[in-house]
Amino acid sequence: MTAEHPNEQRTDAAAAALPATMTAWVQRRYGDASSVHRAQVPVPTPGPGEALLRVHATALHAGDVHIMHGEPLLVRAFFGLRRPRRATRGMDVAGTVVAVGAGVRGLAPGDEVVGELPGGGLAEYTVAPAARVVRRPEAVAAGVAAAVPVSAGTAWQALDLAGPAAGPDKRVLIIGASGGVGTHTVQLAALRGAEVWAICGARNERLVADLGAARTLDYARVDVATQSRELSPASFDTVIDIVGAAPLRTLRRLVAPGGSVVLVSGEGGRVLGPVGRMLRAGVLSLTPGPRIRPLAATPKTEITAELLRLVASGALRPVIERTFPLADAGAALAHVDARHTVGKVVVLP
Repeated sequence: MTAEHPNEQRTDAAAAALPATMTAWVQRRYGDASSVHRAQVPVPTPGPGEALLRVHATALHAGDVHIMHGEPLLVRAFFGLRRPRRATRGMDVAGTVVAVGAGVRGLAPGDEVVGELPGGGLAEYTVAPAARVVRRPEAVAAGVAAAVPVSAGTAWQALDLAGPAAGPDKRVLIIGASGGVGTHTVQLAALRGAEVWAICGARNERLVADLGAARTLDYARVDVATQSRELSPASFDTVIDIVGAAPLRTLRRLVAPGGSVVLVSGEGGRVLGPVGRMLRAGVLSLTPGPRIRPLAATPKTEITAELLRLVASGALRPVIERTFPLADAGAALAHVDARHTVGKVVVLP
């Protein structure tokens, strides 16, 4: 080893201590949680620009379930036509760097990191693109940190897309406020100075109010589609739709001039999923009235790092409904697939 490459010896020493195989939950065909099974597989080797992580926590979300099912069918164009190209689910991962590949700078074995990965989190070890991870603050536990990248990052980007209409002294309506994205959106909107109205299930209204919502509405009692008296026309500066079931014209009528509707998700057909709804939103936005802005959230490490700072300071609190051991990762996937999760589900090896 030369002085110019101080990471090499540490990487080699860490690699020498690694087991040859590991426990991972793998999927060889698209399907429900029963298509994912526990197996012993080789510990992966990091390639150029990659880091090998010992996984401490993996948070699951709707994206993992969509890939697991291979639906809408459009996702198969990106993740594998006949079966998932990456066999192990789990994109939100917190872990310890144990080895790095060629060309990696700024990371070394022993570093505690968290990030949004292409998959692989439901395993004892996983390979991560080094550019996708950030340092985990010491004050933030791994299980909490893993709940941040996708869901909180999506919430942050949704509010950015709304712009000033979701800022100080603005009224923001969040539809689907008790899930992973929703619980973060409520808190971040309140932190930006907005007056937050939140639609969720009755059993979650107290939680959502504690997170910062000025008013909560039970979705079973307040139907957005029928414009109930609680939701009068032009009464919001921004509507953030995380559920994706309400008619676009109805959402638009709720927004005052100069405001916008942000579509975080959406229901749709088995082939295109929410894409059709987003295309309709684009066409509708060509007519006079508030803009409808579909969100295509992407991994952004600078946002993840800022979110983790907010968590470390106590300003942001990821809501974790349940934790599962790695041995029960199949049950964790089935729980998320049931679509009644409050906040996040985290798997702890």
